[in-house]
Amino acid sequence: MTRLIAILAAGSALTLAGPAAQAADGPAEINVAYFLEWPLPMLAAKADGGFEKALGAKVNWVSFETGTAMSAALASGDVQLAVSQGLPPFVVAASAGQPIQVIDIAVSYSENDNCVVSNNLEIDKTNAGELAGKRVAVPVGTAAHYGFLRQMQHFGVDPSAMAVVDMAPPEGAAALAQGAVDMACGYGGGLTRMKEHGHVLLTGKEKEDLGILVFDVVSTPSQFAAEYPDLLAAFIKVTEEQNAKWRSGEGGDAMLGVLAKEAGMDLEPARDAISTMEFPTLDEKLSEKWLGGGVQTFMKGVADTFAAAGSIGAAMDSYDGAVNAEPMRIANGAQ
Repeated sequence: MTRLIAILAAGSALTLAGPAAQAADGPAEINVAYFLEWPLPMLAAKADGGFEKALGAKVNWVSFETGTAMSAALASGDVQLAVSQGLPPFVVAASAGQPIQVIDIAVSYSENDNCVVSNNLEIDKTNAGELAGKRVAVPVGTAAHYGFLRQMQHFGVDPSAMAVVDMAPPEGAAALAQGAVDMACGYGGGLTRMKEHGHVLLTGKEKEDLGILVFDVVSTPSQFAAEYPDLLAAFIKVTEEQNAKWRSGEGGDAMLGVLAKEAGMDLEPARDAISTMEFPTLDEKLSEKWLGGGVQTFMKGVADTFAAAGSIGAAMDSYDGAVNAEPMRIANGAQ
């Protein structure tokens, strides 16, 4: 984690490279980070060129396995947007001094991010204290890492008394299947495969009752947000159009088939994954619960948790500057 923060801090000093930094009237092309095995409705516009038409720019899509890798790519200028970046990796980067901002809420998914205990262990929420000393695979600096820390805090287990191995969810799932770890934490397809060999300690609803929220954001370098608010508004508007189509049920299995293909999934696993996801409207996302103040407050709580665990050096006093709702306000007014 120390090495990660050093990389991010160094990256914050870099100026944005490539066409997006040079085009005075808008970039000729942009690079967008996203996740495979994560069937968001907006992928329908990736498939039919809807984003390129609305933005008037070529869009290059680059897949990642973790939000921390997305932060590094944003810092280096390799990508200009990160779609569905977990809030905790965003907070880690911002706390390290990286100038990035949240411009949208991609998805809320308390049921699609969790820790799974091996079925070989007779451990559940009634005796979770027995996890002390166990080996756990965790994608460090991600939403799954934050959820792990909060769950262990709830169960009175000191994470430092466990052998924590930094693994992306797919690798964590494989390690759990092979018996190399006793517990694995993750999301998406990795979590689905983890559940084939284990069980969760707490449901999504139980986590929410403890204040463990799980949602992803759309993030961008602060400089890019300042230079291209209208382009970002267009990106948000296209995303909302696809979210609205999915929420209404209009897309049906035809749309789901497109999302599954774009996410590199079979139809039924994609259906299972998206069934755990919620996509708030723009009005909802501009409310106090989300970009109107709730996200900023939650960021501070995440940062304080990571700081107490020694995962980051210190939390910022405020994360208000890490949220930029202007592109969304533009997008909402353009509907």
